[in-house]
Amino acid sequence: MDLNGMQLGAVFPHNEIGTDPRDIKAFAQGVEALGISHLLIYDHVLGADPDREGGFRGAYDKDVAFHEPLTTFAFIAAVTERLEMITTIMILPQRQTVLAAKQAAQVALLSNNRFTMGIGVGWNEVEYVGLNENFSNRGRRQSEQVVLMRRLWKEDSLDYQGEFHRIDKASIKPRPSKDIPIWFGGSAPALLDRCAKLGDGWIPLMGANEKAQACIDRIKSGREAVGKSMEGFGIQAQAQYAGGTPERWVKHAKAWQAMGCSHLAIATHNAGETNVDGHLARIAEYQQALAE
Repeated sequence: MDLNGMQLGAVFPHNEIGTDPRDIKAFAQGVEALGISHLLIYDHVLGADPDREGGFRGAYDKDVAFHEPLTTFAFIAAVTERLEMITTIMILPQRQTVLAAKQAAQVALLSNNRFTMGIGVGWNEVEYVGLNENFSNRGRRQSEQVVLMRRLWKEDSLDYQGEFHRIDKASIKPRPSKDIPIWFGGSAPALLDRCAKLGDGWIPLMGANEKAQACIDRIKSGREAVGKSMEGFGIQAQAQYAGGTPERWVKHAKAWQAMGCSHLAIATHNAGETNVDGHLARIAEYQQALAE
């Protein structure tokens, strides 16, 4: 298919890559060698133990591994040259804003501005409790975090008083040489409105369907309301290797492309046991399917 500018990416196989730095290096360099444009890394800090009072049910638990995205990307930045990196998605409100801004700035510097900060609000209250952050106001706090981070990345000294943050004549250094793009993940109406007003892109956590189109329409309307266009606005979707076929992958990619998707990444985990070479082979198979 004609990609028409849509960038092909890959998802870091978080729970299957293991912990050997040689494997992480081989995977990142292998992805880059394939001509893949960008890599996504998921984020969770704590996994809950299901053996707890009241039980626990969720998309993951303590036995599912997640590599910390900013430190992992700092490592990957050192062993690649062209590969773009996107947190998909980093749960920003469970982190201290100034520290997250400092760490993101460092990744941007070490990668020569190959870093995009994808952010979300999360769903797992266990993480917020463990990180000593407030789960109930995470959406409102996320908006202020974005505003504050952008100022920290640009200004030599801030005297900032917000609803949730106070900076008393201070800032971070070193600061990034260019703006770090911020993309919002999620589909709640309030999130989409924040994304339209404050975001540089959107990360849908759904398929290429009517719901996704409605989300894009809402973002577009919200941007128009504040005098912003969709030009240069990123949309990062994902495809699953598991259960797919070349025909289904092409159909799925074309559906996202028709909705204006700028980035599409293939996730190769949860498709059976394999190693680094196996994950790279799956990425190449998906890439070839779309090329044909």
